[in-house]
Parts: sequence; structure tokens; C-alpha cells
Amino acid sequence: MRLARAMSAATIPALAAAALAILPATPAAAAEVSGAELSVFWGIPFVGMLLSIALMPLLAGHIWHHHYGKISAGWAALLVLPFAIAFGPEVAAGEVWHIMLQEYIPFIALLLALYVTGGGVLLKGTLVGTPLVNVALLALGTVIASIMGTTGASMLLIRPVLRANAFRRRKTHTFVFFIFLVSNIGGSLTPLGDPPLYLGFLKGVSFFWTTTHLFSEFLFCAVLLLAAYYVLDVMAWAREKAAIPDTGAKEPLRLEGLVNLALIGVVVVMVLVQGAWQPGEVSLFGQHIGAERLLGVVVFVAVAFVSMRLTPVALREANGFAWGAILEVAKLFAAIFVTMSPVLAILRAGEAGAAAPLVALTSGPHGEPIPWVYFWLSGALSSFLDNAPTYLVFFNLAGGDPIHLMTEGALTLAAISCGAVFMGANSYIGNAPNFMVKAIVEENGERMPSFFGYCAWALVFLVPLFILVTLIFF
Repeated sequence: MRLARAMSAATIPALAAAALAILPATPAAAAEVSGAELSVFWGIPFVGMLLSIALMPLLAGHIWHHHYGKISAGWAALLVLPFAIAFGPEVAAGEVWHIMLQEYIPFIALLLALYVTGGGVLLKGTLVGTPLVNVALLALGTVIASIMGTTGASMLLIRPVLRANAFRRRKTHTFVFFIFLVSNIGGSLTPLGDPPLYLGFLKGVSFFWTTTHLFSEFLFCAVLLLAAYYVLDVMAWAREKAAIPDTGAKEPLRLEGLVNLALIGVVVVMVLVQGAWQPGEVSLFGQHIGAERLLGVVVFVAVAFVSMRLTPVALREANGFAWGAILEVAKLFAAIFVTMSPVLAILRAGEAGAAAPLVALTSGPHGEPIPWVYFWLSGALSSFLDNAPTYLVFFNLAGGDPIHLMTEGALTLAAISCGAVFMGANSYIGNAPNFMVKAIVEENGERMPSFFGYCAWALVFLVPLFILVTLIFF
């Protein structure tokens, strides 16, 4: 559906207001519940949420597409209401507000800024999705993902990839590999690339540590995946006997909406500022948040608003920009953040929590860390949980001392970092850009694999790759 003219810049503050509407009316000055107090049964709503995303589009597609927001809210309520009964309404309200203020609102504000600005950059000109052109686009996205983030790179390039391949019949593999490379593995070289690495930066890991210590792993994965994609696309091109469409005179490539590139630069600078400038905390309705994070939310919403004001509506319509993808991500991830919080709390409890047997696997008989176990555990959990807090859990399990982890524990830190970033590609919900790319592709009338279908692609192409990474690097 094309951008409706009624959806103007006023939509941005409306989205922000909707995010803040979950504010409790009174301060929730209640003690946090320790993960050691929680049983694995508190994870049932999260499992239900995942199964709904995976199965309902297949079994009850009409109901899901019209009511996914209500279904997601139902799973969140199935956690919050029993939690309120067990621990008290004030504790439940405090926990939900903590999740929203500390995690969800900064997360969705950043996505909103990158989604709106990326949708305001239009690559015009003759761009035909031959195998070589497609490989070049995926390689470009993989490289720039560490500079402008996996979300920024994905939003910038997915629409040009869609337009370039509009005449192709066999193209699902292109969008799947786009998620593998641009939305995930490409973001492994700097803290700007992916949220887990940014959390490591905030914890004291040097900015260029990942550039120097993950470069070999990044290059190995990127080259093999690009080679595999090229072979697949050449085969698809031959099978469909694709003919390059005659569009008349070739138009040179050019970018329009350049103001949005400057606004993406503002977002990148703000992310860096949040890591370098930490003036203290601000209290909002009983919860404390760093002033720099609150400023970030304001800046990200302002960037989105300015982008909508300065970008011509005709340009966005030519770019196929619509609000459906970001609204779907906002609704689904609100429920995901709430329902996965007990699972993360249990993991944070370490040996004192219900996940103690899992945590015990990370250490050898003499307490020494086992890098390949860190790689697979952080990766497997990042495939279905938010990879940023999952990274933090294993960072702390490994000792949490950035100086030690960057030196004597470098292999362990590299394993945690690669697991969290690379294996976010294993499912649609492993990393937010995955779901956004899926939603944008479907919004443009193209097919994407189902949840399990996508996981099957990951099983065939990513899991063997990660086994090689384990054998060679960890």
C-alpha cells in the first residue's frame, strides 16, 4: 500500500505518544524481582508469542494479519496479570515500565529514525537485478552495515534491491541472503553496527576492538555467503531464462533525498554521544534512565519528524514507503520485550537461576571459559531472544571485566560477540531489521518464507557456516 497522503509528519509524534501511553499513572517504586525467584514456567507466554508468529500466518493468516496486535497484547497480558497476582500489582507495573523505559522506547525510537530516513533516500537510475548486480548490492550493504548500523543499511538498500529484481520470478533467495548479510553479519565490525556490540562499547570495550578482532570471522562468513548466493542466483537466472527488460535509454544511477543521509549521520553521532557522554540519571514515574538515553529518544523522534517534513511525498511514494512495516515491528516487539523479560532474568541469575545447567556448560572443569560454548549458547539464544541483552548476560558470565576480556579473554569475547551478531540471522526475530525487511518485502507484494521456512534456510546455509567458524576460530 502506497504512502497515504493523510500520513504526514504528524504521524511521528503520534507514534511517540503511543509508545508513551503505557506510562503508569503513579510511580512504581517497587523492588525488582530476582531471576533466581522465577521458574521456567514464566517463559510460557514468550514461547506462545514465538509460536503465534511462526504458526498463525500459516494456519490462520486472515486472523493474524488483522489482529496480530491484539494477539500479541494477549500474550503480554498472560504474563503480566499472573505476575501481578504473584508479586503484587505495583511490582508488575514497575517491571513493565522498566522494560518499556529502559529497553523498548529507546529501541523503537532508534528504529523509527532509521526507518523514516532510510525510506527517504531514493536510488534512481537503471538498476537491473542480474546476479552480478545483486551480489554488488549485497556486498555494499554488508560493508556499510558496520558504519550506519544493520537497520540503517537494511532500510537504505532493501527498496533498491526490490526495484532491481521486480522483473525476476525467482528472487526469494535474494531477500533471505539480504537478511543474512546486510541485516546481521555486516554489523560485526564496530559498535555502530549492531546493538550487542554497542552494549559492549558502553561496558568499556574499545571502539575498534571488534574491527581488529572480528575481521577474520566477518570476512570468512561474508565471502562464503556471497559466493553461495552468487551460485544460487546464477542457477535461478538460468532456470527462469530471465531477460533483461528493455527500459529504453539507460539512466545513470543517482541518489535523491540526500538530506536523509545527513539525518542518518545525526543518528550515528547521537549513538556515539550516548557512549561517551553520561551526565547522570533522570527519574520518570519511579524509574531512572540515563539522561543521554532520554536525549537520544528525543533526537531520534526529532530526526524522523524532520525527515518527514523535508522529504517530498512524491519521493517517498516512488520509494514505496509505507508505515505498515514499522507499525508491525512496534506492536510485535512490544510484546516480545515484555514476554521475554523473565527468560532473560533467569539467565542473568546464572547458577542461582533455573537455567543453571545451561550456564554451567560455559566453563571447563577448572572454571576456565570454553569459547566455542559461549559462541553457540550466546548465538542460539540470540536467534530467538533480543541479542543485545543476551550478549550482556554472557559478557557478565565471562567475568564482565572489559580489560581482561579484551586481552587474556579475547577469544571468549570474540566468541560472544560473533554468536550474538551472526546468529541473530537464524530467525526473523533474532534481530529487528530481519522482521522489518520481511515486512517491507511483503508490503511490496513479494513472497517471503514463513517463520519456519526462513529457519530452514538458516539451517541449510548458516548452521554449516557457523560450524566451520567454530572449527577454524573457536
